[in-house]
Amino acid sequence: MDISFKVDNEKFNYRVCAIIVFNKKILAMHDERSPYYYLPGGRVKMEETAEQAIIREIKEELNIPLKISRPLWLVQSFFKEDVNKLDYHELCLYFLMDISESGILLKGDKFAVLEGKDPLTFEWLEFARLKEEYFYPKFLKEDIFHLPEHFTIRTEIE
Repeated sequence: MDISFKVDNEKFNYRVCAIIVFNKKILAMHDERSPYYYLPGGRVKMEETAEQAIIREIKEELNIPLKISRPLWLVQSFFKEDVNKLDYHELCLYFLMDISESGILLKGDKFAVLEGKDPLTFEWLEFARLKEEYFYPKFLKEDIFHLPEHFTIRTEIE
């Protein structure tokens, strides 16, 4: 069971996201239901560590195994989701992923993966392009240029 619950028009999520970077580009994704780019990842399940969750989510979404290099950020966000219009309170752990043995670069600059019945489109976005794109999380549009050496905690309120 996902660690997520809804109360009236508000929703709490405990999520993990993968920061997959190469040559000043970040791997972002989008689907037919969302008008914006976002990062690979998903909700943490009960009895699952954040590390187990990000490995599972990446395997499900990209069909490749990736290793964790290190945690980067713990972000607490408050936002209204553009698709379902719910007010979110979200805790998300962001992990820098090691792609050295994955073969992901062989997939090209833009590629699709079928998850269930919905195709997911992945694209390598140049860091500078993030400022122009409809992209979440918003803090990453700036912070991607200054990847931290150590784990940090931040709060983002929209």
